[in-house]
Amino acid sequence: MNTIEQAAKRIEQLRRSGIDVPWGAAGVEDGPAGATTPATPTSSPGAAQAPEPELSVAPMASATEPSAGQAPSAEDRSERRSKQVELNLFRLGERGFLVPGRERSQLEEEYRIIKRPLLKNATGEGAAPVDRANLIMVTSALPGEGKTYTSINLAISLAMELDHTVLLVDADVVRPAILDRLGLPPSPGLLDVLTQPGLDLADVMLKTNVPKLTLLPAGSASGVANTTELLASGAMESLLNELAQTYSDRIIVFDAPPLLPSTESRVLAIHMGQIVVVVEADRTPKTSVAQAFATLETCPVVMSVLNKCSSKKVNSAYGYYAV
Repeated sequence: MNTIEQAAKRIEQLRRSGIDVPWGAAGVEDGPAGATTPATPTSSPGAAQAPEPELSVAPMASATEPSAGQAPSAEDRSERRSKQVELNLFRLGERGFLVPGRERSQLEEEYRIIKRPLLKNATGEGAAPVDRANLIMVTSALPGEGKTYTSINLAISLAMELDHTVLLVDADVVRPAILDRLGLPPSPGLLDVLTQPGLDLADVMLKTNVPKLTLLPAGSASGVANTTELLASGAMESLLNELAQTYSDRIIVFDAPPLLPSTESRVLAIHMGQIVVVVEADRTPKTSVAQAFATLETCPVVMSVLNKCSSKKVNSAYGYYAV
């Protein structure tokens, strides 16, 4: 195949791809596909020939590659920008927390029972559709009932699922405890995003060595007295919308303040799809439990976990009840 025939074949391939290249560029007459008739020379023999024009065709974007200028997804950006932290898994296990990969335990089974109805709602498999069902708030009536312990174990148990990633948010902005319980130093987080417009959510997330578990600390509360107003602000609403919609395949667990001595949880509750109330066995007064649930009457799904229950009274250390 001579040079002209090779050029004609290449042009035919380009034209079939939708790129309009004149046949004359290959030195052949414009004609039907596959035409290789040499073009009539326009200069007399011996005259200086002009150099053949070079074909300059921009490469077509691959169907499997993002086009130039296409922005990566918000979740991709957060994974690249999130800071990596290492949890001491041995120490976590010694302190009574779940640790992925260890032998099957009673605690692991209890959290499997706790998380299953939450997951059904989050994936749309519950009895009825639940708006923002992937936003789960863990709270209690009073301090000291075990809400942070429950939040951490629930998040780790959810992260052990095959189909979901988990974001654990320390929303107890007055008395944050998650980083301390996990043996991590203070770090910017939720409050910083709400008070610093230029700060992105992905900038303060902490990706852990527990597969599929990411943390969002409470952040610096120094000098911030209006935490309730911040959690009720438009900035918080926008952040929750981003979490619920942009990260729709991610389960977000909020460790929130107790309901009765504070107002932050009541503000957060109206934005949540599901709420888990931790009740300490043999300690929390029934009136306090009733008052706590009364503050959540408008929330679509409210459940409870009975914590610190003696195994002599029930078959397992935790009881799960739908309310």
